[in-house]
Amino acid sequence: MWHDLGVALCLVLVIEGIVPFLHPKRWREMVMMLSEVDDRTMRIVGLMSMLLGTGLLYLIR
Repeated sequence: MWHDLGVALCLVLVIEGIVPFLHPKRWREMVMMLSEVDDRTMRIVGLMSMLLGTGLLYLIR
């Protein structure tokens, strides 16, 4: 289990690093736009992301 968790975290880091590597200017603009989003909206987006990830993981496994 720990091995799978480690692999998953490594893949997250690789995927998260793609956009800043390929398009650093666009990534910076996106981060600046995100800083203007209110907390409630950010929490809703985070919840939806977690639910989508959990659902996709359920379908894959």
